[in-house]
Amino acid sequence: MSNTPHHFAPIQRFLHWLMAACIIAMLFIGVGMVSTVAPRYLPLILIHKTLGVTLLVLVVIRLALRLHYGAPPLPEDLSPGIKLGARLSHLALYGFMIVMPLLGLGMLWAAAYPVVLSGGIQIPAVLPQSDRAHALLWNAHFYLGFAFFAVVLLHLAAALFHALVRRDGVFGTMAPFPLRNRTTPAE
Repeated sequence: MSNTPHHFAPIQRFLHWLMAACIIAMLFIGVGMVSTVAPRYLPLILIHKTLGVTLLVLVVIRLALRLHYGAPPLPEDLSPGIKLGARLSHLALYGFMIVMPLLGLGMLWAAAYPVVLSGGIQIPAVLPQSDRAHALLWNAHFYLGFAFFAVVLLHLAAALFHALVRRDGVFGTMAPFPLRNRTTPAE
């Protein structure tokens, strides 16, 4: 008998969908921030910083839960290439969820900006002020944000492929609500 789960644990599903909503918000807030100098800029920055640090904490929790609970296996009839793509895209997602907030924090510290979050919480700088480091970190954060968005879209496309085309149960393992089995029995 296998200890492999058939669904993600409820806490894993909750964190997945909470973080998905926050990440989509972060990406659009980030675009809004770099495209405006209006008075809305400062509130956007405060929301962006606070959500970024919150997401960094949540991804660490999520990784711990993934190690504890595991993940349901992919369908056996998927090709090795698709299985490899799924693993690599998940590694990329987790990588971006960790790297992007760290780049953002580093960018602010290198510019000698105080990192003050909602509620007045301040994170002390761990990098010295450096114009060169700031420019490098800003560019990395900016351009990797687009790559992150592309990987999120790829993840969404794969989820929809499993849910609507293959109907193989993969989407149901992470669905926020129970799904009816809509697969047609073989005739």
